Amino acid sequence: MSDAYVGEIRLFAGSFAPNGWHLCDGTVLTVQGNEALFSLIGATYGGNGSTNFALPDLRGRVPIHMGQGAGLTNRVIGQTGGAETVALTTAQLPTHTHNLVASSSPATSTTPGGTLGLATTTTSGWGLYYAGNTPTADVQIAPMASTAVGVTGNGAAHANMMPSLVLTYIICLLGTYPTRA
Repeated sequence: MSDAYVGEIRLFAGSFAPNGWHLCDGTVLTVQGNEALFSLIGATYGGNGSTNFALPDLRGRVPIHMGQGAGLTNRVIGQTGGAETVALTTAQLPTHTHNLVASSSPATSTTPGGTLGLATTTTSGWGLYYAGNTPTADVQIAPMASTAVGVTGNGAAHANMMPSLVLTYIICLLGTYPTRA
């Protein structure tokens, strides 16, 4: 891996870091022996900044460029963000309705099935689902209260990850020291 700059990060298809490189896994290194890299990144990614410093930790993260793109928020080098899972709130759902489907036909059974059995009633036949004898008078059906249909769900987080392929991010410890353009 020649022609690498100290502090350069590359993707690598192996599960190890080649000689002169280290995994981008947040490892804390001593400043002594790693002065070149420390002079470039300091304690941006952790460490005490005097005797040790941390490497960037890209495990489970997607790198993004620092700065502020058009219409985007500012990103500072070393800043982390995002979440692997997200729990939605009702405020994040689009406005929608749920229809209540009912029949105006008389019920034909006193045992409800797997659906809500709403029907008209008659004095000569079956009416609303009920237990016992045939009713002697019509049953008046009242309008359904708006509170009859409640909130559902348990608020658990759902996966928020795009399709991905796991590779190894490595950072150069030994290479050419970069000069500013």
